[in-house]
Amino acid sequence: MKILVAVKRVIDYNVQVRVKEDNSGVVTENIKMSTNPPDDNAVEEAVKIKESGKVKEVIAVTVGEEKAQETVRKALAVGVDRGIHVKSEGILEPLAVSKILQKIVEKEKPDLVFMGKQAIDDDCNQTGQMLAALLNWPQATFASKIVVKDKSLEVTREIDEGLETIEVNIPSVITCDLRLNEPRYASLPNIMKAKKKPLEQINVADLGVDTKPRIEQIKVEEPPKRKSGIKVANVAELVQKLKNEAKVI
Repeated sequence: MKILVAVKRVIDYNVQVRVKEDNSGVVTENIKMSTNPPDDNAVEEAVKIKESGKVKEVIAVTVGEEKAQETVRKALAVGVDRGIHVKSEGILEPLAVSKILQKIVEKEKPDLVFMGKQAIDDDCNQTGQMLAALLNWPQATFASKIVVKDKSLEVTREIDEGLETIEVNIPSVITCDLRLNEPRYASLPNIMKAKKKPLEQINVADLGVDTKPRIEQIKVEEPPKRKSGIKVANVAELVQKLKNEAKVI
């Protein structure tokens, strides 16, 4: 079997995100970037399945500007066999990314596609579902446990009510939850070895995909600052304020 893992370059989760002065977006210049955290879980799971002997090859793919290939290099350093970087400038919507990944899937013919459940920059939670629809493949989202069988996967999903276990046929698209595993750190020797692993670059224009935005972003604003709290003397005063001032009861 072959697994294709999609990874995305985002602002590091430890960085305080700031809005640009003209409210056109968020500041990304001179900001620490890293792999989208759930994508790290997707990479780790793919590598673990390969180490178990059930998969022969794992490929990492990313879509974005030149620096986006750093996310692929990181995946190569933790055990992925080769990488693909689809070069594209500007922000791409989930539908455009799904169409690009569809072309890569048609080219590489993997048995499984893994990716994070959602990206921490836009929180769309759409790409995996759209890709499955475009490919007409089964899907399992928010995976917290994956068991590989002969021609299917048993996937435990994180849902609002708790956990749900389903079985999907292969080929399929799986989006991975943070609880799926603990991503490993890349050692220095493996980081050096990763530089010698193949990384194919493809221009998005060569794929013949319509990446035209369907949504216009008008303005980005920071959320209103939280007002300071107050202390009340007793329950009666609390109820009075909730009823007359906050008007929540």
